[in-house]
Amino acid sequence: MDQIPRIPINKWTDTGIDYLQAKWGSSFEIFSEHMEELILSLQDLLIALPPGLIIIIFALLAWRFAGKKVAMFAIIGFYLIYNVNLWEYTMLTLAMVISAVVLCIIIGVPLGILAAKRIGAHRIIWPILDFMQTLPAFVYLLPAVTFFGLGVVPAVIATLIFAMPPVIRLTTLGLKQVPEELIELGHSFGSTFSQMLFKIELPLARPTIMAGINQCIMLSLSMVVIAAMIGAKGLGGEVWRAIQRMEIGNGFEAGLAIVVLAIVLDRITQSFGKSNN
Repeated sequence: MDQIPRIPINKWTDTGIDYLQAKWGSSFEIFSEHMEELILSLQDLLIALPPGLIIIIFALLAWRFAGKKVAMFAIIGFYLIYNVNLWEYTMLTLAMVISAVVLCIIIGVPLGILAAKRIGAHRIIWPILDFMQTLPAFVYLLPAVTFFGLGVVPAVIATLIFAMPPVIRLTTLGLKQVPEELIELGHSFGSTFSQMLFKIELPLARPTIMAGINQCIMLSLSMVVIAAMIGAKGLGGEVWRAIQRMEIGNGFEAGLAIVVLAIVLDRITQSFGKSNN
């Protein structure tokens, strides 16, 4: 075994990253600057809004889509977050989650459609998704920091890579589950590709697609603590600070705030896929 030459995967990786930095380094910097402006603007907006207004908005959304019990939970949970002085950190986390989920939808849904419509694309995309879902989450931080530095942008990019696979997979699954009879009926009426997709297939696949988006949100929230290691502020930063200082009570409060946010977002987005309105 000692005589078998070592495969230099680490050197190949370093060479590839060095090439990308030399070739596209300025582009990464420009993208990072614009992305940071958008995310920070969203964070500033959420922080500037009165806490009572945001609580009312979430309560109304929960009441409309998930029922009275979830609405009451949202009111009590968000008031608790405000009471323990974690409101601003919660809004920072919410902004990061919204940014990552929006990017996941923008990129993931078209890729899911492509994988459902083209078998060649499916064969390429699926192994990549397997790789993305089995790679430890901490590993995503290395290229994110290398290309985008420290702060909120690499945190959102790492979250994007970590949370996007369910959106692609379940979009593809939802489209493949559309009854063949309806597709043949659409073709018989002379529907174009876009008419078939937007008026028949995507509406019927909506529950499955929304399940993928729901999983995406949950995975994004699970990344907030890990993202704190590369300078992302928010509830994850509070948990990470508590771990470093062994402040168990403060860490529990921040973790409880993440749980409240996760439950409210989970119940609301779950109901989106079930609602027919």
